[in-house]
Amino acid sequence: MTSLLDRERSVAPADYNRWFIPPAALAVHLSIGQVYAFSVFRNPLVERFDTSLTAIGVIFSISIVMLGLSAAFGGKWVERNGPRKAMFFSGVFWSAGFLVGALGVATGQLWLVYFGYGFLGGLGLGIGYISPVSTLIKWFPDRPGMATGIAIMGFGGGALIASPLSLALLDTLGETPADAVAPTFLVLGAGYFVVMMMGAFTVRVPPEGWTPSGMQAPVSRDTPKPSVDGVTVETAFTTRQFWLVWIVLFCNVTAGIAILEQAAPMVEVFFTEVGPAEAAGYVGFLSLCNMLGRIVWSSASDSIGRKRTYIGYLGLGAVLYLFIAVAGTSSVVMFVGVTGLILSFYGGGFATVPAYLKDLFGTRNVGAIHGRLLTAWSLAGVAGPMIVNGIADYQIAAGNEGPALYELSLYVMVGVMTVGFLANMMVRPLPDSVYRKDAAKEEVEHDRG
Repeated sequence: MTSLLDRERSVAPADYNRWFIPPAALAVHLSIGQVYAFSVFRNPLVERFDTSLTAIGVIFSISIVMLGLSAAFGGKWVERNGPRKAMFFSGVFWSAGFLVGALGVATGQLWLVYFGYGFLGGLGLGIGYISPVSTLIKWFPDRPGMATGIAIMGFGGGALIASPLSLALLDTLGETPADAVAPTFLVLGAGYFVVMMMGAFTVRVPPEGWTPSGMQAPVSRDTPKPSVDGVTVETAFTTRQFWLVWIVLFCNVTAGIAILEQAAPMVEVFFTEVGPAEAAGYVGFLSLCNMLGRIVWSSASDSIGRKRTYIGYLGLGAVLYLFIAVAGTSSVVMFVGVTGLILSFYGGGFATVPAYLKDLFGTRNVGAIHGRLLTAWSLAGVAGPMIVNGIADYQIAAGNEGPALYELSLYVMVGVMTVGFLANMMVRPLPDSVYRKDAAKEEVEHDRG
């Protein structure tokens, strides 16, 4: 008997309402977006294990690295098996990460937390992140930027739910936050499993040949010919266009993380009147900008085109970084507003890139191609903090303090975004010969099979 998780069992009936798909995707992305709220557990875990912040920070780093690796190597599996099975296993891995992590906390075994929340949870993150992408694009070929923006907005906004929820659980499930970490992990693991299963068993794939009624041709000049379904992930991986978009995403994410990672200490250094409470509020504001940028800018890309949207992200972003370095620290309001806009571009870059890939490589394998591209995120997640922290350490060693700790980093990010801007300007549609060669190769492999 065919499994309920098989792709064939998730094909939608003819009258299925496609607007059920974004909530199903949101159920997954809001759950795995909890990873952005992991900092809530840092101090309680330091106290529980009597170790350093660096040792606890490794947990988050492992999960993000595994996100990129599992997305890259699991993308083809997700495309082949469909979103239901992918969402199901994402929920299993993500929840198991919390349960194994809780066991590690309860028994005082830090390596179990590394393995649980870091390794197993990271597998759930990567599979869950890409699982609804190609399905959303297939259901919304007329508005792919908006559709993926809704789901990926959930990943950016998951922390807005997880942070206060986790704090409340830490306050109520133990005498101290350190004592409450294990039961909090258990509650979160069980709760996220239920929510993600609701998404998994709601999601459907469209019937073969389905198109929305009244669909108009996309406006982007980067879109392949309507007769072309798309190229294989192997073909896409060898094209100049893939690696240019990889550079675009890497530069956009590196520049965004450079602010997001150091937001609280940076604003306190630049403005002496800002204290820890105000800095925490500033971090929350940046998270909100990150979330809203994912839906606002990705939806706008459906009208103005993906390439033009990234011109804004990277070109205007470089100008804004330069403005902060030159004059942005003269006013708290100005600094907060400009950095909030940059963080909206950071979030928008994540949400727009699946539609950009669809425009360039077609719909059929966009999930697998997107998974390969997310290796840029893993590398940027290391590069951004290393650049900012390395420069700050160098300035401290040189005897400098105050704004001098971060000013050079701002200029470096101007250069990073300029590189991304130039890469984006070099992106061109795939030539017809690539599609013909890819189709011929597939036909030969099919005949051999």
